[in-house]
Amino acid sequence: MSVSVAERWVEEVAGLTRPDRIVWCDGSKPEYDALVEMMLRDGTLLPLNARTYPDSYLHRSHPSDVARTEQLTFIATREREDAGPTNNWMAPAEAKSKAGRFLRNAMRGRTMWVVPYLMGPAGSSMSRVGIMVTDSAYVVASMHIMTRVGQVALQAMRSDDDFIAGVHSLGDLSPDRRLIMHFPEEKLIWSVGSGYGGNALLGKKCHALRLASAQAREEGWLAEHMLIIGVEDPEGRVTYLAGAMPSASGKTNLAMAVSQLPGWRVWTVGDDIAWMHVDASGQLRAINPERGFFGVAPNTSPKTNPNATAMVRSNTIFTNVALTPDREPWWEGLTPEAPRGLQDWQGQPWQPGTGPAAHPNSRFTVPVSQCPSASPHWEDPQGVPISGLIFGSRRTSVIPLVFEAFDWNHGVFLGSAMSTETTAAITGKVGVVRRDPMAMIPFCGYNMGDYFAHWLSMQPRLAKPPRIFRVNWFRRDADGKFLWPGYGDNVRVLKWMVERIRGGGRAQETPVGYVPADGAIDLSGIDLAPARLREALRCDAAEWLAALQDLDEFYSSFGSRLPATIARQLAETRRKFGG
Repeated sequence: MSVSVAERWVEEVAGLTRPDRIVWCDGSKPEYDALVEMMLRDGTLLPLNARTYPDSYLHRSHPSDVARTEQLTFIATREREDAGPTNNWMAPAEAKSKAGRFLRNAMRGRTMWVVPYLMGPAGSSMSRVGIMVTDSAYVVASMHIMTRVGQVALQAMRSDDDFIAGVHSLGDLSPDRRLIMHFPEEKLIWSVGSGYGGNALLGKKCHALRLASAQAREEGWLAEHMLIIGVEDPEGRVTYLAGAMPSASGKTNLAMAVSQLPGWRVWTVGDDIAWMHVDASGQLRAINPERGFFGVAPNTSPKTNPNATAMVRSNTIFTNVALTPDREPWWEGLTPEAPRGLQDWQGQPWQPGTGPAAHPNSRFTVPVSQCPSASPHWEDPQGVPISGLIFGSRRTSVIPLVFEAFDWNHGVFLGSAMSTETTAAITGKVGVVRRDPMAMIPFCGYNMGDYFAHWLSMQPRLAKPPRIFRVNWFRRDADGKFLWPGYGDNVRVLKWMVERIRGGGRAQETPVGYVPADGAIDLSGIDLAPARLREALRCDAAEWLAALQDLDEFYSSFGSRLPATIARQLAETRRKFGG
């Protein structure tokens, strides 16, 4: 297979960035081991306790480089309208000029690694190829874990130019010279000035969501910020669901949930990104394009997520967590009490009361294959058949624990109307309600009005459209206490969804959809007063009418790009509430 287009592009980037040497990565274990050895020598990685965390390492970011930088992330399309009101836009020529100044000679004195990578299982028609260049060994090692690197990617190219091209350089890590640019019309990403995960592992949000969402619209599929799970019932039947939830809304915990309901089990296909195609028979099928998890560490514990806690005990790169005197990783929530003698995420001695020991956005990077709940079908080339879609977010009030959309169009409306309350991990401000349709507002690579239309356009191709559900595990009572226990008990809600998908599951109709009827949620073996469940499921007209008013304002920002179907659904919901 000729890679001349790729080779020419690599030469052009080298001409701009001027590396001392160029290395094409093969994705092998010896290559990964050599990268780790080099980073241990230069201090980029610190070894963890080889007995309790074998082949695991700690990486510390520059203190100014610890999170996604939405204000420095741009969509560069020829027409501003094609990026839409929810994205930062820059004209392509200006974007290349601005980022080009920071990239010029940025790799002088450094190695430029060329990383061909495959997003999705080998041999799947749903998988896509990227080729990224980077001057960060940490990024190369992380891409080894997160994607399939090397010849497997080059062999999957459908044509000589069939790849997303990504340029990444650490630059000088100055926030003043940091930019993440996406050129969907050119299948190109430029990222400079950051070594942090989502800004630097270009296969993740940059490719798998921002660029892939635009590519998916052109090619007729969906690239979504969604988990994928299989829910197994006591008879051994597995029903597959995909679910979109913004940051800090319980997505990873649901993806790896340990069921509190005897006989029921959750299988993990993916925790973050779903690529979904309609097959020849009209069935929606999903693959997880990633090979690893890039998970948030804080509040991951044996109680909240036993599977995640178990899977990171080997072959894991931790970023910005604290370190115990025994050289084990630690973060807030891992144990009830912080151990004595911690070093904080910047390597300084830590004392209680001086702020968190681990950064609130600290991470672990680990292969999917190590997850105890990994589905035996997580790498099936044909994907798994999706029977239900879940939209979920963190809301103190308004949104019931669970309800089902009336049909596909109504479900798309519910997803487009999604909002969430912020946590410290999102913006630093807590409890602010912000719009996040389908949990895609930071990740949609084109105009979201067109994105809603693309979702609506999928329905005629679906022989049996998946049922669409809305969830909210975070509703509170008048005293501020959570009404629902969450975590492994969320499987009780999944059971009701599976029953609905199979034509059962009792429900009552409300203006916003079908809510579980009294007794429809299985509360066996749990001490939860039926009155608390009724409160968690309540649909309050006054709360909803106020929320719909706010939604009106958001939709108006799309002007004529908002599909008429969405506007009609809003008007119909308001009418049902008597508004």
